[in-house]
Amino acid sequence: MEPFKMAYDGAITIFSPDGRLFQVEYARESVKRGTTTVGVKFKDGVVLIVDKRIISRLIEPISIEKIFRIDECIGCATSGLVADARVIVDRARMDAQINEVTYDEKIPVITLVKRICAFKHAYTQYGWVRPFGTSLLIAGVDETGSHLFATDPSGAFIEYKVDSEGEGRSGAMVYFEENYKEDMMLAEAIDMGIKAIHKGNEGRLNPDAVEIAVIDAREKFRVLPRDESKNYVKKAMEEKIYGRRKNRRKNG
Repeated sequence: MEPFKMAYDGAITIFSPDGRLFQVEYARESVKRGTTTVGVKFKDGVVLIVDKRIISRLIEPISIEKIFRIDECIGCATSGLVADARVIVDRARMDAQINEVTYDEKIPVITLVKRICAFKHAYTQYGWVRPFGTSLLIAGVDETGSHLFATDPSGAFIEYKVDSEGEGRSGAMVYFEENYKEDMMLAEAIDMGIKAIHKGNEGRLNPDAVEIAVIDAREKFRVLPRDESKNYVKKAMEEKIYGRRKNRRKNG
């Protein structure tokens, strides 16, 4: 089976007999190895939360970029190759600025997502390029409401109420399936996102490694101060630990 596979993964433009592009699938594997990111829609907007995965106490956490501002009311979180994400973010910022100059209005979130995904898709069609090894959770607020999109290395996209990307996606999505509810307030959405990352990371979560961004119509895009993010994480973890002890007492 392996020699058969190797015959079709040497170039991005070659489909295997069963209709697969192996280079795109390898790019998805890069995303799966990335740090866990989540996006949660709440009553007035969207919250993005990332785990920066600080592997050494010598690293300055502020130097690790996982959340990016694209426009006043649009931001994104990345999982996978951060260098690839920066290229896409630069392109997205340019598209947003061109739209404002041309039409004298902010770019709708869906329009920006389609342009980003067209750009990503182009890198699956030519032999001298490779797919982007990153997935973006794009969150924004426009005249039509709040939106959260997940974009794939292939150029596909899906809109979600809540989503996760990266290494801990499976565990995080299980937690969301069990606990997500409509029209949450901001604090509830942040609490749920942190607990989902904690679940996806199998209980490993460093408060110093968590970054939180909020996008809403009132205050637009903003990244929460480090101390505020740490307080949210500590509160969520205390509630989780207390909840476990409470359940043990009931069962015991």
